[in-house]
Amino acid sequence: MRRTEAAKRLGRFVREHRTDGARRLRQAGIWLLAGAVGTAFGVPVAIASVGTTDGAPGLAGLLLGVGLVGWGLGIWRLTQAFRTREQCFDIHERGFTHRVAGTATVIPWEDVARVSTSGGDGRPLADARGMGSTCEIRLHSGRRIRVDAFTEDIRGLATVVHRAVHLGQFPQGRRR
Repeated sequence: MRRTEAAKRLGRFVREHRTDGARRLRQAGIWLLAGAVGTAFGVPVAIASVGTTDGAPGLAGLLLGVGLVGWGLGIWRLTQAFRTREQCFDIHERGFTHRVAGTATVIPWEDVARVSTSGGDGRPLADARGMGSTCEIRLHSGRRIRVDAFTEDIRGLATVVHRAVHLGQFPQGRRR
């Protein structure tokens, strides 16, 4: 791992929290596939059901609804995957580095205004879908960094940032 001069000012490296972009892309593919299948079956059923009042219009609506939801969620996940590609949080003694898409932003603890978390929504497999636990790091500049369940040990990241910012308990790197 290459460290910039700015990151060296943050003190010793403690640990990193990577975001699983490949899992996001897989999820996007699954949603897009569901959208394509729903649309591929829904359009012919809708055409065939023109003029009838039996169960075909309801089935067409269901299939087209699945298609629409699949396309929407797939495009949303795909956009997220490209916007946050290679995202990683490097924790240091005096701050953290937020790396995303080849750009690194060095953030000292005193630049963080607030950290808030939500513990998940309680739905089955919510964390696996990336819709469970979230963390938002708000900086004094007004910038917000949102972290979702695709980031490894999101609760540990939120705890470290909270302790450093609100309790003054800074992470300690390994002594050599």
